Amino acid sequence: MGRRERKKAATRQALADAALRLFLDRGYDQVSVRDIAEAADVSTTTVFKHFPSKEALVFDQDTDQEAALIAAVRDRPEGVSVPDALRDHMLRLHADGDDDPGLARFIELTESTPALREYGRRMWMRHEAALAAVIAEDAGAPEDDPACAALARFALETVGFARGRSDSRRAVEAAFDLLAHGWSAAARRMP
Repeated sequence: MGRRERKKAATRQALADAALRLFLDRGYDQVSVRDIAEAADVSTTTVFKHFPSKEALVFDQDTDQEAALIAAVRDRPEGVSVPDALRDHMLRLHADGDDDPGLARFIELTESTPALREYGRRMWMRHEAALAAVIAEDAGAPEDDPACAALARFALETVGFARGRSDSRRAVEAAFDLLAHGWSAAARRMP
């Protein structure tokens, strides 16, 4: 990475950090783009050069998330099915916040702010095409295979499905049991 790219990346990170700090301290709706620009010592124009919207400032790790989803499929251990690899990945996402108070505050912010909750969901679901493509590649299926696309969509939807449930881990497990084994297997596990 050249000097110019490093400077752009540093500015982008400073903006995201300043925005998150202000959102956590004051609440999302009480912070303006101008407040963020001032905190990062840049112009509002600079903010919008790096982020298309105020919501985007909160979700600055989008490409990392997509890369991790693809790696969950491509780099899974021998003998582990794609649904099981995705289940493990989604469970890790849930577990990562268990011991991290900062992540817990971030989740609370995004869940308690309707604009962020909806934006976050849209951003997360943008990974559907990339995930479907890697699943299809792995299966030797055409890129537009409907079963691969369905698995990608339903796997991504487990995050929203589990959110807010008293036992989110159990919700993820149940959803992936259904994805991996169908209704008959899921029904056998019911009390």
